[in-house]
Amino acid sequence: MASIVKTLRVLADPNRLRVLLLLGIEELSVAELQEILAMGQSTISTHLAQLKQVRLVEDRRTGKSSLYRLTKQDATIDVLLAQALKEISEARADQAAMRRVLKKRQQKMRAFFDSVAGRLGKDYVPGKSWKGTAEALLRLLPPMEIADVGAGEGAFALLMAERAKRVIAIDASARMIAVGREQARRHGVKNIDFRQGDMEELPIRDAKVDLVFFSQSLHHALHPERAVGEANRILRPGGRVVILDLAKHRFEEARELYADEWLGFSEAELESMLEEAGFAGVETSVVHKEPETPQFQTLLAIASKKN
Repeated sequence: MASIVKTLRVLADPNRLRVLLLLGIEELSVAELQEILAMGQSTISTHLAQLKQVRLVEDRRTGKSSLYRLTKQDATIDVLLAQALKEISEARADQAAMRRVLKKRQQKMRAFFDSVAGRLGKDYVPGKSWKGTAEALLRLLPPMEIADVGAGEGAFALLMAERAKRVIAIDASARMIAVGREQARRHGVKNIDFRQGDMEELPIRDAKVDLVFFSQSLHHALHPERAVGEANRILRPGGRVVILDLAKHRFEEARELYADEWLGFSEAELESMLEEAGFAGVETSVVHKEPETPQFQTLLAIASKKN
């Protein structure tokens, strides 16, 4: 952290404290902070520049813009922010406005999938490979109850339903769910339960399934660690989670083309997420490399819930 004098001078402005209180909860862009705080872009940028100068805030690039977050600090800053939350009258309203802004983010992603419902399998989706899927399916232990998280139109749910006791297919898009239900009806598959829901708040009770499957869906989560934590919650002791997702890449256009929130994950990131969520026996590997530019790679991660 910068000198205490400079830091205290920066913290003396209540609007900068409002910014810090928000960034301590969620990563936000300049545009999102503008909407939440009802301030101009230049004002927000100035506040952020001063907070960065004393190392209270850091940023990361996401396509054409940056997301800002509170830098990890010592307990002193935490105490100051806790007091600021009590004293700044606008703080609670700011948090409510932030929740609305984050909901818009999620709605934008859902709108993308609504728009491609019914033709998703006919269009190109990065990282979606049958080789990668086969690698995961070969390691499953039938028969079992499976949660397919971010199931889309249910292509993999239909495949897994051939051996499973039951598949619960979850997706945030109502249109995807409708298409999936129609496909299941058309194929006479009755052991799939399609449910609309957020992968960070799964509509399944605790310890109800034997396997949780993410297929190219985790990089759409606002908070992938929360989605992995939800997988742990709904699994029975000894149950397994299987994640197929993109390896970390630099194809920024994916954010606009495919509504990607994250540009894939490294093996270390997936391993850390799974271990922090309470999983054991984590295994990760690259199971597919696409020859065409931008040469996406598919990661497979498997882990077990502790007994």
